[in-house]
Amino acid sequence: MAILGMSGPYVFTTEKIDEVVTKKSAGNYALGYTNNEGTFIVKYVGRSDTDLNKELKAKISDKYKQFKYSYATSPKAAFEKECHNFHDFGGSAKLHNTYHPGRPHGSNWKCPICNIFD
Repeated sequence: MAILGMSGPYVFTTEKIDEVVTKKSAGNYALGYTNNEGTFIVKYVGRSDTDLNKELKAKISDKYKQFKYSYATSPKAAFEKECHNFHDFGGSAKLHNTYHPGRPHGSNWKCPICNIFD
């Protein structure tokens, strides 16, 4: 079973984001909902290379009811975790993510799971 390794879930509102995501930091997030069995259903995964709070607020919509998040030690760590989450939770076939996570402009980082950037 895939594991996010994130805090939450929390209600996906600006107020809740400000309450729990208090550090300006790179990080990762998952958007989705909790089903009747109490399992968080991941529908979208993402990251921020610099400001997780700001990135989450930019994604607010009625489409997602809850979010989970984790801080990352660096933009590279955030990129690699996003790649793991993308693959672990079904990629574009199961998530609302249309494409594989992109790497930051100017970086030559490779996905730790697939060979998309080879």
